[in-house]
Amino acid sequence: MSTPTGFMEIKRQLPADRDPGERVKDWEEFHKHMSEEELRSQGARCMDCGTPYCHTGIDMTGGTSGCPVHNLIPEWNNLVYRGLWKEALDRLHKTNNFPEFTGRICPAPCEGSCTVGLIGQPVTIKTIEEAIIEKGFEEGWVVPEPPASRTGRRVAVVGSGPAGLACAAQLNKAGHLVTVYERADRVGGLLTYGIPNMKLDKKIVERRVKLLEAEGITFVTNTEIGKDIPARQLVDEFDAVVLCGGATKPREFNIEGSELSGVEYAMPYLNGTIKSYLDSNLENGEYLSAKDKDVIVIGGGDTGSDCVATALRHGCRSVTQFGTHTKAPLERDPISNPWPQFPNVYTLDYAHQEAKAVFGKDPREFSIMTTKFVGDENGNLKELHTVQIERIVDETGRKIYKPIPGTEKVFPAQLALIAIGFDGPEHTIVNELGLETDRRSNVKAGYGKFKTSVDKVFTAGDMRRGQSLVVWAINEGREAAREVDKYLMGATVLV
Repeated sequence: MSTPTGFMEIKRQLPADRDPGERVKDWEEFHKHMSEEELRSQGARCMDCGTPYCHTGIDMTGGTSGCPVHNLIPEWNNLVYRGLWKEALDRLHKTNNFPEFTGRICPAPCEGSCTVGLIGQPVTIKTIEEAIIEKGFEEGWVVPEPPASRTGRRVAVVGSGPAGLACAAQLNKAGHLVTVYERADRVGGLLTYGIPNMKLDKKIVERRVKLLEAEGITFVTNTEIGKDIPARQLVDEFDAVVLCGGATKPREFNIEGSELSGVEYAMPYLNGTIKSYLDSNLENGEYLSAKDKDVIVIGGGDTGSDCVATALRHGCRSVTQFGTHTKAPLERDPISNPWPQFPNVYTLDYAHQEAKAVFGKDPREFSIMTTKFVGDENGNLKELHTVQIERIVDETGRKIYKPIPGTEKVFPAQLALIAIGFDGPEHTIVNELGLETDRRSNVKAGYGKFKTSVDKVFTAGDMRRGQSLVVWAINEGREAAREVDKYLMGATVLV
Protein backbone atom coordinates (compact mmCIF):
# COMPACT_ATOMS: atom_id res chain seq x y z
CA MET A 1 0.00 0.00 0.00
CA SER A 2 1.28 3.46 -0.88
CA THR A 3 0.01 5.22 2.24
CA PRO A 4 -2.41 3.46 4.63
CA THR A 5 -4.63 6.51 4.99
CA GLY A 6 -4.18 8.06 1.54
CA PHE A 7 -7.76 7.36 0.48
CA MET A 8 -8.99 9.31 3.52
CA GLU A 9 -6.58 12.23 3.35
CA ILE A 10 -6.41 12.88 -0.39
CA LYS A 11 -9.42 13.87 -2.51
CA ARG A 12 -10.04 12.37 -5.92
CA GLN A 13 -8.74 14.61 -8.68
CA LEU A 14 -9.25 14.45 -12.43
CA PRO A 15 -7.41 16.33 -15.16
CA ALA A 16 -9.20 19.42 -16.39
CA ASP A 17 -10.75 19.21 -19.85
CA ARG A 18 -10.50 21.94 -22.42
CA ASP A 19 -13.34 24.46 -22.26
CA PRO A 20 -16.38 22.86 -23.99
CA GLY A 21 -17.34 26.10 -25.74
CA GLU A 22 -13.86 26.41 -27.23
CA ARG A 23 -13.05 22.82 -28.12
CA VAL A 24 -16.12 22.48 -30.38
CA LYS A 25 -14.24 24.77 -32.78
CA ASP A 26 -11.64 22.09 -33.57
CA TRP A 27 -11.12 18.32 -33.73
CA GLU A 28 -8.25 18.00 -31.26
CA GLU A 29 -8.40 15.79 -28.16
CA PHE A 30 -10.38 17.49 -25.42
CA HIS A 31 -8.62 16.27 -22.29
CA LYS A 32 -5.61 17.81 -20.57
CA HIS A 33 -3.00 16.15 -18.38
CA MET A 34 -2.02 16.20 -14.72
CA SER A 35 1.41 16.88 -13.24
CA GLU A 36 3.59 14.07 -11.94
CA GLU A 37 3.11 15.32 -8.40
CA GLU A 38 -0.68 15.22 -8.79
CA LEU A 39 -0.57 11.74 -10.31
CA ARG A 40 1.64 10.38 -7.54
CA SER A 41 -0.79 11.83 -5.01
CA GLN A 42 -3.72 10.12 -6.75
CA GLY A 43 -1.82 6.83 -6.78
CA ALA A 44 -1.51 7.13 -3.01
CA ARG A 45 -5.30 6.84 -2.70
CA CYS A 46 -5.17 3.16 -3.73
CA MET A 47 -5.87 0.83 -0.78
CA ASP A 48 -4.09 -2.21 -2.30
CA CYS A 49 -7.16 -4.29 -1.38
CA GLY A 50 -6.84 -7.90 -0.35
CA THR A 51 -9.40 -8.68 -3.04
CA PRO A 52 -8.94 -5.98 -5.70
CA TYR A 53 -12.23 -5.98 -7.59
CA CYS A 54 -10.80 -3.29 -9.88
CA HIS A 55 -8.81 -5.85 -11.87
CA THR A 56 -11.16 -8.83 -11.80
CA GLY A 57 -13.20 -8.06 -14.93
CA ILE A 58 -16.54 -9.86 -15.07
CA ASP A 59 -19.98 -9.32 -16.59
CA MET A 60 -22.58 -8.37 -14.00
CA THR A 61 -26.29 -7.72 -14.71
CA GLY A 62 -25.68 -6.65 -18.30
CA GLY A 63 -22.62 -4.52 -17.53
CA THR A 64 -18.92 -4.93 -16.80
CA SER A 65 -17.41 -4.82 -13.33
CA GLY A 66 -13.65 -4.42 -13.02
CA CYS A 67 -11.00 -4.55 -15.72
CA PRO A 68 -11.50 -7.18 -18.47
CA VAL A 69 -7.76 -7.38 -19.21
CA HIS A 70 -7.06 -7.81 -15.49
CA ASN A 71 -4.69 -4.86 -15.24
CA LEU A 72 -2.48 -5.07 -12.14
CA ILE A 73 -3.91 -1.78 -10.94
CA PRO A 74 -2.83 -1.73 -7.27
CA GLU A 75 0.73 -2.58 -8.30
CA TRP A 76 1.19 0.24 -10.79
CA ASN A 77 -0.67 2.71 -8.60
CA ASN A 78 1.93 2.05 -5.92
CA LEU A 79 4.82 2.26 -8.38
CA VAL A 80 3.58 5.63 -9.66
CA TYR A 81 3.29 6.89 -6.09
CA ARG A 82 6.92 5.86 -5.54
CA GLY A 83 8.03 7.54 -8.76
CA LEU A 84 8.98 4.22 -10.41
CA TRP A 85 7.42 4.98 -13.79
CA LYS A 86 9.39 2.50 -15.88
CA GLU A 87 8.50 -0.32 -13.52
CA ALA A 88 4.87 0.80 -13.64
CA LEU A 89 5.00 0.65 -17.45
CA ASP A 90 6.34 -2.90 -17.33
CA ARG A 91 3.47 -4.00 -15.09
CA LEU A 92 0.92 -2.23 -17.29
CA HIS A 93 2.19 -3.84 -20.49
CA LYS A 94 1.99 -7.30 -18.91
CA THR A 95 -1.78 -7.28 -19.27
CA ASN A 96 -2.64 -4.54 -21.77
CA ASN A 97 -1.11 -4.16 -25.22
CA PHE A 98 -2.65 -0.75 -25.81
CA PRO A 99 -3.07 1.32 -22.62
CA GLU A 100 -2.90 4.50 -24.72
CA PHE A 101 -6.28 3.50 -26.17
CA THR A 102 -8.04 2.30 -23.02
CA GLY A 103 -6.62 5.21 -21.02
CA ARG A 104 -8.50 7.54 -23.37
CA ILE A 105 -11.73 5.81 -24.39
CA CYS A 106 -12.52 3.08 -21.85
CA PRO A 107 -15.52 3.87 -19.60
CA ALA A 108 -13.35 2.63 -16.71
CA PRO A 109 -15.40 -0.17 -15.12
CA CYS A 110 -12.33 -0.59 -12.89
CA GLU A 111 -13.22 2.67 -11.18
CA GLY A 112 -16.83 1.58 -10.78
CA SER A 113 -15.67 -1.43 -8.73
CA CYS A 114 -12.92 0.38 -6.79
CA THR A 115 -13.28 -0.34 -3.07
CA VAL A 116 -12.68 3.30 -2.19
CA GLY A 117 -15.86 4.02 -4.13
CA LEU A 118 -17.86 2.18 -1.47
CA ILE A 119 -17.51 5.12 0.90
CA GLY A 120 -16.28 7.93 -1.32
CA GLN A 121 -14.84 8.69 -4.72
CA PRO A 122 -12.85 5.92 -6.49
CA VAL A 123 -9.17 6.08 -7.35
CA THR A 124 -8.34 7.94 -10.57
CA ILE A 125 -7.28 4.71 -12.30
CA LYS A 126 -7.91 5.55 -15.96
CA THR A 127 -5.98 8.83 -15.80
CA ILE A 128 -3.00 7.14 -14.16
CA GLU A 129 -3.05 4.41 -16.82
CA GLU A 130 -2.84 6.92 -19.66
CA ALA A 131 -0.11 8.87 -17.84
CA ILE A 132 2.06 5.75 -17.47
CA ILE A 133 2.03 4.87 -21.17
CA GLU A 134 2.52 8.47 -22.30
CA LYS A 135 5.47 8.78 -19.89
CA GLY A 136 6.85 5.62 -21.49
CA PHE A 137 6.69 7.14 -24.97
CA GLU A 138 8.15 10.46 -23.80
CA GLU A 139 11.11 8.75 -22.13
CA GLY A 140 11.77 6.42 -25.07
CA TRP A 141 10.97 3.29 -23.10
CA VAL A 142 8.37 2.06 -25.58
CA VAL A 143 10.39 0.60 -28.45
CA PRO A 144 9.84 -2.22 -30.97
CA GLU A 145 10.45 -5.65 -29.46
CA PRO A 146 10.53 -8.19 -32.31
CA PRO A 147 10.70 -11.85 -31.27
CA ALA A 148 14.15 -13.38 -30.94
CA SER A 149 13.20 -16.26 -33.26
CA ARG A 150 10.45 -17.31 -35.63
CA THR A 151 8.40 -20.51 -35.59
CA GLY A 152 7.76 -20.50 -39.32
CA ARG A 153 3.99 -20.74 -38.73
CA ARG A 154 1.82 -18.22 -40.59
CA VAL A 155 -1.37 -16.69 -39.19
CA ALA A 156 -3.89 -14.43 -40.93
CA VAL A 157 -5.87 -11.99 -38.78
CA VAL A 158 -8.95 -10.50 -40.44
CA GLY A 159 -9.75 -7.06 -39.05
CA SER A 160 -7.42 -4.51 -37.49
CA GLY A 161 -9.60 -3.23 -34.65
CA PRO A 162 -8.59 -3.66 -31.00
CA ALA A 163 -9.22 -7.43 -31.01
CA GLY A 164 -7.29 -7.98 -34.24
CA LEU A 165 -4.37 -5.80 -33.18
CA ALA A 166 -4.12 -7.42 -29.75
CA CYS A 167 -4.29 -10.91 -31.27
CA ALA A 168 -1.66 -10.03 -33.88
CA ALA A 169 0.65 -8.47 -31.29
CA GLN A 170 0.54 -11.54 -29.08
CA LEU A 171 0.96 -14.05 -31.90
CA ASN A 172 3.89 -12.07 -33.23
CA LYS A 173 5.41 -12.07 -29.75
CA ALA A 174 5.19 -15.87 -29.83
CA GLY A 175 7.26 -15.86 -33.02
CA HIS A 176 4.58 -16.53 -35.61
CA LEU A 177 4.45 -14.66 -38.92
CA VAL A 178 1.28 -12.56 -38.77
CA THR A 179 -0.54 -10.81 -41.60
CA VAL A 180 -3.44 -8.51 -40.73
CA TYR A 181 -6.06 -7.76 -43.40
CA GLU A 182 -8.10 -4.55 -43.20
CA ARG A 183 -10.76 -3.50 -45.71
CA ALA A 184 -10.42 0.22 -44.96
CA ASP A 185 -7.60 2.40 -46.23
CA ARG A 186 -6.11 2.79 -42.75
CA VAL A 187 -5.30 0.32 -39.98
CA GLY A 188 -7.19 0.51 -36.70
CA GLY A 189 -10.77 -0.62 -37.35
CA LEU A 190 -13.08 1.03 -34.84
CA LEU A 191 -10.12 2.87 -33.30
CA THR A 192 -9.60 4.75 -36.57
CA TYR A 193 -13.02 4.76 -38.20
CA GLY A 194 -15.69 4.85 -35.52
CA ILE A 195 -14.25 6.91 -32.66
CA PRO A 196 -13.93 10.65 -33.43
CA ASN A 197 -10.56 12.34 -33.33
CA MET A 198 -11.41 14.47 -30.27
CA LYS A 199 -11.72 11.28 -28.20
CA LEU A 200 -8.79 9.41 -29.76
CA ASP A 201 -6.33 11.27 -31.95
CA LYS A 202 -5.47 9.08 -34.93
CA LYS A 203 -1.78 9.92 -34.46
CA ILE A 204 -1.99 7.77 -31.32
CA VAL A 205 -3.29 4.82 -33.34
CA GLU A 206 -0.71 5.33 -36.06
CA ARG A 207 2.08 5.48 -33.47
CA ARG A 208 1.17 2.02 -32.18
CA VAL A 209 0.66 0.56 -35.67
CA LYS A 210 4.17 1.67 -36.65
CA LEU A 211 5.53 -0.11 -33.58
CA LEU A 212 3.71 -3.31 -34.54
CA GLU A 213 5.07 -3.07 -38.09
CA ALA A 214 8.59 -2.61 -36.72
CA GLU A 215 8.08 -5.76 -34.66
CA GLY A 216 7.36 -7.74 -37.82
CA ILE A 217 3.59 -7.68 -38.36
CA THR A 218 2.43 -7.21 -41.96
CA PHE A 219 -0.64 -5.04 -42.60
CA VAL A 220 -2.64 -5.29 -45.82
CA THR A 221 -5.20 -2.48 -46.25
CA ASN A 222 -7.93 -1.83 -48.85
CA THR A 223 -8.54 -5.59 -48.91
CA GLU A 224 -11.86 -7.12 -47.90
CA ILE A 225 -11.76 -10.82 -47.20
CA GLY A 226 -14.67 -12.57 -48.87
CA LYS A 227 -14.67 -10.06 -51.72
CA ASP A 228 -11.14 -9.08 -52.77
CA ILE A 229 -9.66 -12.35 -51.49
CA PRO A 230 -11.78 -15.47 -50.89
CA ALA A 231 -11.90 -16.47 -47.23
CA ARG A 232 -11.20 -20.07 -48.25
CA GLN A 233 -7.92 -18.93 -49.79
CA LEU A 234 -6.72 -17.70 -46.40
CA VAL A 235 -7.66 -21.00 -44.77
CA ASP A 236 -5.73 -22.89 -47.43
CA GLU A 237 -2.63 -20.65 -47.40
CA PHE A 238 -2.20 -19.97 -43.66
CA ASP A 239 -1.68 -22.28 -40.71
CA ALA A 240 -4.46 -20.51 -38.80
CA VAL A 241 -6.97 -17.72 -39.41
CA VAL A 242 -8.42 -15.45 -36.72
CA LEU A 243 -11.58 -13.52 -37.57
CA CYS A 244 -11.78 -10.18 -35.76
CA GLY A 245 -14.13 -8.31 -38.07
CA GLY A 246 -16.29 -6.78 -35.35
CA ALA A 247 -20.06 -6.38 -35.08
CA THR A 248 -20.62 -3.95 -37.92
CA LYS A 249 -24.13 -4.76 -39.10
CA PRO A 250 -26.34 -1.87 -37.91
CA ARG A 251 -29.57 -2.66 -36.13
CA GLU A 252 -32.39 -1.79 -38.49
CA PHE A 253 -34.81 1.00 -37.64
CA ASN A 254 -37.74 0.58 -39.97
CA ILE A 255 -40.57 2.91 -39.07
CA GLU A 256 -42.76 5.13 -41.22
CA GLY A 257 -40.64 7.58 -43.19
CA SER A 258 -37.28 5.89 -42.60
CA GLU A 259 -36.61 6.00 -46.37
CA LEU A 260 -36.57 9.82 -46.39
CA SER A 261 -33.46 11.73 -47.37
CA GLY A 262 -31.88 12.92 -44.14
CA VAL A 263 -32.47 9.70 -42.20
CA GLU A 264 -29.01 8.16 -41.88
CA TYR A 265 -27.16 5.56 -39.85
CA ALA A 266 -24.58 6.82 -37.36
CA MET A 267 -21.44 4.98 -38.43
CA PRO A 268 -21.36 6.15 -42.09
CA TYR A 269 -21.97 9.67 -40.78
CA LEU A 270 -19.10 9.47 -38.28
CA ASN A 271 -16.71 7.63 -40.57
CA GLY A 272 -17.27 10.00 -43.47
CA THR A 273 -16.26 12.92 -41.28
CA ILE A 274 -13.25 11.07 -39.84
CA LYS A 275 -11.96 10.07 -43.28
CA SER A 276 -12.45 13.56 -44.73
CA TYR A 277 -10.67 15.06 -41.73
CA LEU A 278 -7.72 12.67 -42.06
CA ASP A 279 -7.54 13.05 -45.84
CA SER A 280 -7.98 16.81 -46.17
CA ASN A 281 -8.89 18.47 -42.87
CA LEU A 282 -12.50 18.37 -44.19
CA GLU A 283 -11.58 20.53 -47.17
CA ASN A 284 -12.64 17.93 -49.75
CA GLY A 285 -16.24 18.11 -48.53
CA GLU A 286 -16.67 14.34 -48.87
CA TYR A 287 -18.80 13.88 -45.78
CA LEU A 288 -22.39 14.40 -44.65
CA SER A 289 -22.52 17.78 -42.92
CA ALA A 290 -24.91 18.82 -40.15
CA LYS A 291 -24.21 22.51 -40.72
CA ASP A 292 -27.27 24.72 -40.13
CA LYS A 293 -29.49 21.67 -39.56
CA ASP A 294 -31.70 20.58 -36.68
CA VAL A 295 -30.19 17.22 -35.77
CA ILE A 296 -31.85 14.39 -33.88
CA VAL A 297 -29.68 11.49 -32.71
CA ILE A 298 -31.70 8.34 -31.96
CA GLY A 299 -29.82 6.21 -29.45
CA GLY A 300 -28.50 7.05 -26.01
CA GLY A 301 -25.11 5.28 -26.11
CA ASP A 302 -21.54 6.35 -26.84
CA THR A 303 -22.00 6.29 -30.61
CA GLY A 304 -24.96 8.61 -30.28
CA SER A 305 -22.93 10.96 -28.09
CA ASP A 306 -20.15 10.98 -30.69
CA CYS A 307 -22.77 12.00 -33.28
CA VAL A 308 -23.78 14.90 -31.02
CA ALA A 309 -20.18 16.08 -30.71
CA THR A 310 -19.59 15.74 -34.46
CA ALA A 311 -22.77 17.65 -35.34
CA LEU A 312 -21.71 20.47 -33.03
CA ARG A 313 -18.38 20.76 -34.81
CA HIS A 314 -20.16 20.83 -38.16
CA GLY A 315 -22.12 23.84 -36.95
CA CYS A 316 -25.61 22.40 -36.50
CA ARG A 317 -28.52 24.70 -35.68
CA SER A 318 -29.66 22.40 -32.85
CA VAL A 319 -28.99 18.87 -31.64
CA THR A 320 -31.06 16.50 -29.50
CA GLN A 321 -30.26 12.95 -28.41
CA PHE A 322 -33.09 10.47 -27.81
CA GLY A 323 -32.84 7.56 -25.38
CA THR A 324 -35.44 4.96 -24.39
CA HIS A 325 -33.87 4.68 -20.94
CA THR A 326 -34.98 6.76 -17.97
CA LYS A 327 -32.87 9.57 -16.56
CA ALA A 328 -30.35 8.07 -14.15
CA PRO A 329 -30.26 9.11 -10.48
CA LEU A 330 -27.59 11.45 -9.16
CA GLU A 331 -26.27 8.78 -6.78
CA ARG A 332 -25.90 5.00 -7.06
CA ASP A 333 -28.96 3.07 -5.84
CA PRO A 334 -27.54 0.58 -3.31
CA ILE A 335 -30.44 -1.84 -3.89
CA SER A 336 -30.82 -1.99 -7.67
CA ASN A 337 -27.25 -0.96 -8.54
CA PRO A 338 -24.95 -2.14 -5.71
CA TRP A 339 -21.16 -2.02 -5.70
CA PRO A 340 -19.18 -3.49 -7.48
CA GLN A 341 -21.56 -3.06 -10.41
CA PHE A 342 -20.77 -0.17 -12.72
CA PRO A 343 -22.57 2.86 -11.23
CA ASN A 344 -25.63 3.92 -13.21
CA VAL A 345 -25.69 7.62 -12.31
CA TYR A 346 -26.47 10.83 -14.14
CA THR A 347 -23.40 12.33 -15.78
CA LEU A 348 -22.66 14.66 -18.65
CA ASP A 349 -20.49 12.99 -21.27
CA TYR A 350 -18.03 15.16 -23.18
CA ALA A 351 -20.56 15.68 -25.98
CA HIS A 352 -23.32 16.64 -23.56
CA GLN A 353 -21.05 19.18 -21.88
CA GLU A 354 -20.35 20.69 -25.29
CA ALA A 355 -24.02 20.84 -26.28
CA LYS A 356 -24.84 22.48 -22.95
CA ALA A 357 -22.09 25.06 -23.52
CA VAL A 358 -23.39 25.86 -27.02
CA PHE A 359 -27.16 25.63 -26.51
CA GLY A 360 -27.54 26.02 -22.74
CA LYS A 361 -28.90 22.61 -21.80
CA ASP A 362 -28.30 18.86 -21.74
CA PRO A 363 -29.23 17.69 -25.28
CA ARG A 364 -30.79 14.43 -24.11
CA GLU A 365 -34.45 13.44 -24.05
CA PHE A 366 -35.15 10.40 -21.87
CA SER A 367 -37.85 7.69 -22.07
CA ILE A 368 -38.77 8.77 -25.57
CA MET A 369 -39.58 6.83 -28.74
CA THR A 370 -39.78 8.01 -32.34
CA THR A 371 -43.07 6.96 -33.95
CA LYS A 372 -42.52 8.28 -37.48
CA PHE A 373 -40.42 10.50 -39.75
CA VAL A 374 -42.21 13.11 -41.83
CA GLY A 375 -40.81 14.66 -45.00
CA ASP A 376 -41.52 17.59 -47.26
CA GLU A 377 -42.83 17.49 -50.83
CA ASN A 378 -39.31 16.70 -52.11
CA GLY A 379 -38.78 13.64 -49.92
CA ASN A 380 -36.49 15.40 -47.45
CA LEU A 381 -36.86 14.92 -43.71
CA LYS A 382 -38.53 17.85 -41.97
CA GLU A 383 -39.69 16.52 -38.57
CA LEU A 384 -39.89 13.60 -36.14
CA HIS A 385 -43.00 12.53 -34.23
CA THR A 386 -42.39 11.07 -30.77
CA VAL A 387 -44.11 9.80 -27.64
CA GLN A 388 -42.92 9.34 -24.06
CA ILE A 389 -42.73 5.72 -22.91
CA GLU A 390 -42.54 3.62 -19.78
CA ARG A 391 -40.97 0.19 -19.48
CA ILE A 392 -43.25 -2.53 -18.17
CA VAL A 393 -43.16 -6.30 -17.85
CA ASP A 394 -45.89 -8.02 -19.88
CA GLU A 395 -47.74 -11.23 -19.03
CA THR A 396 -44.95 -13.35 -20.58
CA GLY A 397 -42.25 -11.71 -18.48
CA ARG A 398 -40.83 -9.64 -21.32
CA LYS A 399 -39.78 -6.05 -20.73
CA ILE A 400 -41.53 -3.84 -23.26
CA TYR A 401 -41.97 -0.12 -23.85
CA LYS A 402 -45.50 1.22 -23.48
CA PRO A 403 -46.45 4.62 -24.98
CA ILE A 404 -47.92 7.15 -22.56
CA PRO A 405 -51.06 8.73 -24.09
CA GLY A 406 -51.04 12.50 -24.34
CA THR A 407 -47.24 12.82 -24.47
CA GLU A 408 -46.94 13.07 -28.26
CA LYS A 409 -44.54 15.72 -29.55
CA VAL A 410 -43.10 16.93 -32.87
CA PHE A 411 -39.41 17.84 -33.29
CA PRO A 412 -38.15 19.75 -36.34
CA ALA A 413 -35.26 17.92 -38.00
CA GLN A 414 -33.43 17.89 -41.31
CA LEU A 415 -30.99 15.19 -40.20
CA ALA A 416 -31.77 12.11 -38.08
CA LEU A 417 -28.92 9.80 -37.11
CA ILE A 418 -29.71 6.21 -36.11
CA ALA A 419 -27.36 5.04 -33.34
CA ILE A 420 -29.23 2.13 -31.76
CA GLY A 421 -26.48 -0.45 -31.87
CA PHE A 422 -25.49 -3.42 -34.02
CA ASP A 423 -26.96 -6.82 -34.85
CA GLY A 424 -23.70 -8.72 -35.05
CA PRO A 425 -21.11 -9.27 -37.78
CA GLU A 426 -21.61 -9.03 -41.51
CA HIS A 427 -21.97 -12.54 -42.92
CA THR A 428 -19.86 -12.52 -46.08
CA ILE A 429 -17.09 -14.63 -44.55
CA VAL A 430 -19.53 -16.54 -42.34
CA ASN A 431 -21.53 -17.74 -45.33
CA GLU A 432 -18.50 -18.53 -47.50
CA LEU A 433 -16.88 -20.71 -44.86
CA GLY A 434 -20.15 -22.13 -43.51
CA LEU A 435 -19.37 -21.01 -39.97
CA GLU A 436 -21.84 -21.89 -37.25
CA THR A 437 -23.47 -18.88 -35.57
CA ASP A 438 -25.27 -18.36 -32.27
CA ARG A 439 -28.83 -17.14 -31.77
CA ARG A 440 -27.65 -13.51 -32.05
CA SER A 441 -25.93 -14.21 -35.41
CA ASN A 442 -22.41 -13.91 -33.93
CA VAL A 443 -19.80 -16.45 -34.98
CA LYS A 444 -20.11 -19.34 -32.56
CA ALA A 445 -16.98 -20.09 -30.54
CA GLY A 446 -16.73 -20.69 -26.82
CA TYR A 447 -14.98 -18.15 -24.61
CA GLY A 448 -11.63 -19.58 -23.60
CA LYS A 449 -11.39 -21.64 -26.80
CA PHE A 450 -12.27 -19.15 -29.57
CA LYS A 451 -12.31 -21.97 -32.13
CA THR A 452 -15.08 -21.91 -34.73
CA SER A 453 -16.86 -24.85 -36.32
CA VAL A 454 -14.29 -24.83 -39.16
CA ASP A 455 -10.80 -26.27 -38.65
CA LYS A 456 -7.96 -23.71 -38.41
CA VAL A 457 -10.42 -20.82 -38.03
CA PHE A 458 -10.72 -18.87 -34.76
CA THR A 459 -12.66 -15.73 -33.85
CA ALA A 460 -12.46 -13.02 -31.19
CA GLY A 461 -13.89 -9.67 -30.19
CA ASP A 462 -17.28 -8.30 -31.16
CA MET A 463 -17.53 -10.79 -34.03
CA ARG A 464 -17.78 -13.52 -31.36
CA ARG A 465 -19.31 -11.78 -28.32
CA GLY A 466 -21.38 -9.06 -29.98
CA GLN A 467 -21.15 -5.31 -29.52
CA SER A 468 -18.99 -4.59 -26.49
CA LEU A 469 -16.17 -2.48 -25.03
CA VAL A 470 -12.74 -1.92 -26.57
CA VAL A 471 -11.16 -3.37 -23.44
CA TRP A 472 -13.16 -6.61 -23.89
CA ALA A 473 -11.94 -6.75 -27.50
CA ILE A 474 -8.33 -6.52 -26.29
CA ASN A 475 -9.01 -9.26 -23.75
CA GLU A 476 -10.48 -11.54 -26.42
CA GLY A 477 -7.68 -10.85 -28.89
CA ARG A 478 -5.07 -11.78 -26.29
CA GLU A 479 -6.93 -14.89 -25.16
CA ALA A 480 -7.55 -16.06 -28.73
CA ALA A 481 -3.84 -15.66 -29.47
CA ARG A 482 -3.04 -18.07 -26.63
CA GLU A 483 -5.40 -20.67 -28.08
CA VAL A 484 -3.98 -20.26 -31.59
CA ASP A 485 -0.46 -20.61 -30.22
CA LYS A 486 -1.46 -23.83 -28.44
CA TYR A 487 -3.13 -25.08 -31.63
CA LEU A 488 0.01 -24.43 -33.66
CA MET A 489 2.66 -25.49 -31.16
CA GLY A 490 0.94 -27.87 -28.74
CA ALA A 491 1.67 -25.49 -25.85
CA THR A 492 1.83 -21.74 -25.41
CA VAL A 493 4.43 -19.24 -24.24
CA LEU A 494 1.82 -16.49 -23.98
CA VAL A 495 0.34 -15.34 -20.67
